[in-house]
Amino acid sequence: MLIEQTMPPTTKVLTIGDLEAGFPSYCQALRQLVIMGRDLESIRRTLCWDYLQRLHRSLPQSYRSPEELVQRYQRSLATANAPCQQV
Repeated sequence: MLIEQTMPPTTKVLTIGDLEAGFPSYCQALRQLVIMGRDLESIRRTLCWDYLQRLHRSLPQSYRSPEELVQRYQRSLATANAPCQQV
């Protein structure tokens, strides 16, 4: 007997408007992953990455690529964690 296992269908297809409304949350989730020290490959497998990538592909003039956001967050984190030097 063969039992077919399928993924449950998503409840709703996200529109560009839905993605735009969630943009701050996706950025916050991406920033948290960077803070946690997750590697780029594991970050690429997340929903926030997928949603940010969709926004960038649809409206590149309005939304940065997730790669660029990760680099910015990593630089920001490195700057915040750098030891203070007195002049």
